[in-house]
Amino acid sequence: MALMAPVENGTVLETESQKSLKKEMAASKNGMDKDAFLQLLVAQMQYQDPLQPTSNTEFISQYAQFSQVEQMQNLASTSELARATSLVGEHVYVKTTGSDGEPKYIYGKVDYVAYENNKAYVSIEESLYSLDDVDTVVDLEYKNAYDKAYDFTTRLNKLPNPTRVDLSNAEEIDELEKIYNEMTDYEKSFIATETVKNLNKYVERIKELRASAEEGDKEDGTEGGESGEDTGSQESEGAGKA
Repeated sequence: MALMAPVENGTVLETESQKSLKKEMAASKNGMDKDAFLQLLVAQMQYQDPLQPTSNTEFISQYAQFSQVEQMQNLASTSELARATSLVGEHVYVKTTGSDGEPKYIYGKVDYVAYENNKAYVSIEESLYSLDDVDTVVDLEYKNAYDKAYDFTTRLNKLPNPTRVDLSNAEEIDELEKIYNEMTDYEKSFIATETVKNLNKYVERIKELRASAEEGDKEDGTEGGESGEDTGSQESEGAGKA
């Protein structure tokens, strides 16, 4: 598999996945694991004072501490793996840090879990992220309903004030009314009450404008009909005199 990375101005940029893994590796190095504890224990035994060697009791006590650290780490690893495995198939937000130092969120479905060096990593669109960077687990139905409500509200807010709309806005208002009417009760619960009131104002305003336009068309048609009848009478009278 070829490794690819974005390049900007001749500089290879770190991906969000690489930043997450790099942070996890740094945290692991700074931590005290069982290997580090064992190295300290061996160094203590190696460089102890020959005239005052470590007693058997003290050695057994330190070895017991090592065993306890090992068991705690194994328990933590098992718990972390179980937690990561439970996320497979779930939609999550992963919190990373952008190039400007500001928080950045990656959204996607966890396809699988990788476990390396006693650490679990979640895969989203073939990119690995530290389990510790998983910020939020999101139900897909909730996410879709939220996005739908957000898009609906944004489109409604782009319309002019209800008192200033005209028939050129009718198509957009009709579509927004249809979208809202076809929403489930769960999806409607994401729409603010004030937003629904505004939608009704737009709908009523468009009805008024259409009614006015139809009335105007009828009046124009009536005037035209009367003019035609008058013209026809005058022509008949003229024909009779001739």
